[in-house]
Amino acid sequence: MHIAFSALRQLTGGNNNQDNRDTVNEHEVLQRFEGYKTACEKYRDEIAAIQKYMPGWMPAFKR
Repeated sequence: MHIAFSALRQLTGGNNNQDNRDTVNEHEVLQRFEGYKTACEKYRDEIAAIQKYMPGWMPAFKR
């Protein structure tokens, strides 16, 4: 019985670790997006100038 319990604990522990990585990755993506929005705001005049020649153009956001 102890062996089975230990095996199950390792399985759920691994999933918890994956959840932590997902949370960290999600936090990183949010930080990147905030930086993207800030950069777009800072360079809005340059973006508007480009959009005169390429309507709808926006700088790429890479996750």
